[in-house]
Amino acid sequence: MSAISYYTAEGLKKLREELDYLKSVMRPKASADIAEARDKGDLSENAEYDAAKEAQGMLEMRISKLEEVHSNARLIDETNLDLSKVLVLSKVKIKNQANGMEMNYTLVAESEADLKTGKISVTSPIGKGLLGKSVGDVAEITVPNGTIKFEIVEISRD
Repeated sequence: MSAISYYTAEGLKKLREELDYLKSVMRPKASADIAEARDKGDLSENAEYDAAKEAQGMLEMRISKLEEVHSNARLIDETNLDLSKVLVLSKVKIKNQANGMEMNYTLVAESEADLKTGKISVTSPIGKGLLGKSVGDVAEITVPNGTIKFEIVEISRD
């Protein structure tokens, strides 16, 4: 059984779109590639056929994985988020106690993480360390080069 993962409406929509694209566009293309390679003759020495079959297998594995993720996906109701502590979809401002630098992050599901836009996964070391903390709390987070202390400055919704 796969773990339940939580998504924003946008993240769940992207997941569905990718799954639909793989099923409606890529699956028929893979079948057509196999048929085309099969028409070229002897299958025992047909590298193009073997490659097309392998590509189809990889595609089917990806579709299967996405279907499993989708079936265990849960949509988060952002209007009912508790702003007293850091949760999934919380936008949190943290201050590095060592250098005073402030950063803003939004905690999201692993599949929606994008550091460029300030979205970090709740399963990342920083995400795990911030979960459940309140404004004023200090989170000690172990990262590859040591332990960093972050003070929770603010918690809000997007």
